[in-house]
Amino acid sequence: MNNGRLVRHSIRAMARYKLRSAFIMLGSFIGAAALTLVVSVGEGAERKMLATVRQLFGASSILIMAGGTQILGGSGANAARLTLDDIEAIAEQVPEVQVWDPQQAIAGASVRHDGATATARVLGESERSEEVWQRGVTRGDYFDAHAVKTTERVALIGITTAKELFGAEDPIDGEIQIGNVPFRVIGVLEPFGTDLHGMDRDDEIIVPISTMMRRVMNVDTISTAKLLVGDSSQVDQASKDVARILRERHAIPASRPNDFTLITATKVQQMVGRMQKIMSLYLPLVAGIALLVAAIVAATLMLASVNERIGEIGLRRAVGARIEDVQLQFVIETAATIVVGGLIGIVAGSVIAQLVANRFELGVVISWRPVLLGVIVSMVTGFLAGVLPARRAARLDPIEALR
Repeated sequence: MNNGRLVRHSIRAMARYKLRSAFIMLGSFIGAAALTLVVSVGEGAERKMLATVRQLFGASSILIMAGGTQILGGSGANAARLTLDDIEAIAEQVPEVQVWDPQQAIAGASVRHDGATATARVLGESERSEEVWQRGVTRGDYFDAHAVKTTERVALIGITTAKELFGAEDPIDGEIQIGNVPFRVIGVLEPFGTDLHGMDRDDEIIVPISTMMRRVMNVDTISTAKLLVGDSSQVDQASKDVARILRERHAIPASRPNDFTLITATKVQQMVGRMQKIMSLYLPLVAGIALLVAAIVAATLMLASVNERIGEIGLRRAVGARIEDVQLQFVIETAATIVVGGLIGIVAGSVIAQLVANRFELGVVISWRPVLLGVIVSMVTGFLAGVLPARRAARLDPIEALR
């Protein structure tokens, strides 16, 4: 039988059984859309995660957190007394440490400017934070050692906070109040976007660590400190020395665990590896299951269609259609229906993925990989789903079918 006529006949059959075709398309649409969405957003999230990790945890970094402190968060309820003296002692006794920066934080502080109010994360850091955390200012100036020494009330604000408080007004030299303490804005921080926790890092304020501790929080402890080691190959040894010094200073007996947490590049790489495994394997696997379900639904519906079309199949066999022609017709019908639904799903999944990426500032996430993967998986799914119904139809005896 002419292949062109066979294709046209298959397309007419798809149009004739509209409800069945719609259900098959719906299954492949959902599966392909889910696959495209998961792979696209997963790739964007992975790029964002790696960029954030590289900025926060370089190969030569050691992060010290007090007690139950979480990464980039404030002190937990059972946090130990990590102090500036502790970090200064480490810097003196561990020669590998080249530069360091302490940090204290308030997760959600009330900030005001004239009649505008906002809730922002406030960080207290030293004049070395620009170098240690690799984040400077796009406008204005960073505070210096003199500002830290004299507990000056100066602040650097993120672009989100600047928009919320100042709108179109120039924030430089503007006055804001953190709680009841007035500060003068001297700089606007470089854009950062969201971090690993989904937190908007542009909605934060940095002030001198001394001002934060004495004027804002009235504490003599810090929550976090970041150390930079000159030779990245010495990070593991330096972290052991840091742990030893802190245990000695905190008088922790050998039988007790640390009252602090150390994060090194090695631990971060292990964490990133686990995240990449989840994003590259398990998430697409979940979406792939949706396509598998779609294939099962399509095969079931096509098998039911074979039973409904026994007379048609018998007539076609009686007028000369070969077994191969009947098989090919049902494979084409099933595969074409699934592929059409899959292509529509790929387009919808790509659009939704970009909307999600825009929401979480992941950049452009539409690429050839998820699109190609969706097309290939849809084609393979369609072919496999059509094989069983095609074999069932081809095995029908034409004489029995005509009866």
